[in-house]
Amino acid sequence: MQIPELPNLIHYAIPVFIATVIIEVILTVKVKMKEYEYKDAATSIAMGLGNVAIGLISKTLILAIFYLVYNTFHLFEIPFVWWSWILILFAEDLVYYWFHRISHENRFFWASHIVHHSSQKYNLSTALRQTWTGSFTSFIFWIPLVLVGFHPVMILVQMSISLLYQYWIHTELIDKLPKWVEFIFNTPSHHRVHHATNPQYLDRNHAGIFIIWDRIFGSFEPEVEKPVYGLTTNIHTFNPLKVAFLEWFGLFKDVFTSKTSVFNKLKYFLKPPGWKHDGTGILATDMRKEWEKKQRK
Repeated sequence: MQIPELPNLIHYAIPVFIATVIIEVILTVKVKMKEYEYKDAATSIAMGLGNVAIGLISKTLILAIFYLVYNTFHLFEIPFVWWSWILILFAEDLVYYWFHRISHENRFFWASHIVHHSSQKYNLSTALRQTWTGSFTSFIFWIPLVLVGFHPVMILVQMSISLLYQYWIHTELIDKLPKWVEFIFNTPSHHRVHHATNPQYLDRNHAGIFIIWDRIFGSFEPEVEKPVYGLTTNIHTFNPLKVAFLEWFGLFKDVFTSKTSVFNKLKYFLKPPGWKHDGTGILATDMRKEWEKKQRK
């Protein structure tokens, strides 16, 4: 199969990221919205730069693993033609939905993904607040695409396209878009819900590009109440190292200090964030159920 030369889209997009963050700062000040938190934005940018740097290593390893799997077995020979890009647009987005959803429902993957939710602000710089550890484990979700027959290069390009799409939806400057757009696509309104800590918004709207997956799999929530951003228990630090590794530290601390069985210790990796072996933990589902009870009164 002839493989076309494809650019590293994320690297080309960095100047656009910087320019649009600056524009958003100016617009935010001009329309007298909440004061832009520069320390928070600087932390997000530092996390983004670290993610790009680490990505030079992780993407090389991931591509090597994808090639190993692809060369060992794949069902179909999917060529680099126009219709295959349409197929992978939807296939990769479905994979991303489940990866993203599981990253909220499984503490092992949450330990990496929490980085993206750790800001109490919501702006374009928040989109740059990316994990330093996640790519070394999250790639397993995309292996089924390799087994089907999508070429590893095609998969990595579509993953970059998805990440680029999700950049612009991290803003409060765009309100709701036309109904047909809101019905099909992930938008700033939908993604504000995803980043919110309001009980009814927790673990909702996991979409990458298409919000249809949330509608199909029952995780959609419209933006009604004003979102409150951050974590249910915020970390209150601008230190990039702490942002990157604090949850990993907490996870392993729970595993090694909990006085319980080995089976229960392993559950700390598998259960949702907030789970405790003694039943004292509070999960996002518990918070939502409590909110639903209040709504019925």
